[in-house]
Amino acid sequence: MYKHILVATDGSKLSNTAIKTAARLARSLAAKLTGVYVIPEYVPPVYGEAVVYMPEVSPKRYRDLTEKEARKALAVVEIEAQTEVVECATLHVTSNQAWNGILKAARSKKCDLIVMASHGRRGLSALVLGSETNKVLTHSSIPVLVCR
Repeated sequence: MYKHILVATDGSKLSNTAIKTAARLARSLAAKLTGVYVIPEYVPPVYGEAVVYMPEVSPKRYRDLTEKEARKALAVVEIEAQTEVVECATLHVTSNQAWNGILKAARSKKCDLIVMASHGRRGLSALVLGSETNKVLTHSSIPVLVCR
């Protein structure tokens, strides 16, 4: 069935549910597990006349902070894979659109299933906030398992 499962994480508790599901599924299928964390691209601050000045974060400092968060989130994937005795790899990618980063990672690693969480927002909040999960579902040719 599935041989290589990609699990997307943003470090949230909801993502942890998807990670556990992906690791258990990988164990039951004897599949490999890859965890991915998407880091937004650095955008330098723009100041207007009436804006309160905030100290600028340098590109290097931004990279250091976001990579630290990525390592922290991906450590959960590694721990869960060890618990389930599953082969595991992790990576972080940079993209302003998380859904696009997830799909690029899945394609580049030749994954045959994507597992991710959904907040399950409906109605206006889903429309206003958008849904990375929905965008992955819309644009993916790879099967997607959504966990709530």
